[in-house]
Amino acid sequence: MQTQELINFFQSNGGIAHFSAILRAGFHSDSLTILEKEKKVEKIARGLYRLIDYAPKSYPDLISASLQAPRGVVCLLSALSFHEATIEVPKYIDIAVQKGTRAYRIKYPPVKFYHFSLESWEVGIEDQKIEHFTVKVYNLAKTIADCCKFRNKIGMNVVRDALKIAVSEKNIKPKEIMHYSKICRVDNIIKPMVEVIL
Repeated sequence: MQTQELINFFQSNGGIAHFSAILRAGFHSDSLTILEKEKKVEKIARGLYRLIDYAPKSYPDLISASLQAPRGVVCLLSALSFHEATIEVPKYIDIAVQKGTRAYRIKYPPVKFYHFSLESWEVGIEDQKIEHFTVKVYNLAKTIADCCKFRNKIGMNVVRDALKIAVSEKNIKPKEIMHYSKICRVDNIIKPMVEVIL
């Protein structure tokens, strides 16, 4: 009986739950073991489990990566894609972590970690509510500045296109983009591009 209640608990939490949350909710670890043996639940990371036949309807990989990297922030192409400011399809979930911190070990989904300086890492973070989960994502203006900083990996065309979309379709103010580009030390590159758009 408790196994069905545990399945209900998973469903009410978007299909994913931490082991500690399962115990706090009053479930015994034996119930989890039974569900694992019955192939109804699988371990996706240390202390993190999900219902096999149940996944969040939107951004399942973003949610899964964020749960496994709680101090990480979705950045670069993944953030551009989330903000619908690129036609590029990210091959990885791009996650920013602070310089000097160790990257999380994530088996799935494929994740690429980027080490940002503290000044750059801590600004422009938005808590995005996706179904039952809160995912940290850089806002669009900050993402454009970050993409410009990593332009050799991302491509300048992607930055230019995102900048146009941000200003013309997403109502992002150029001065907001310039604010973040100063922090990321790419203002001398972004300024002429902003001037062309205006």
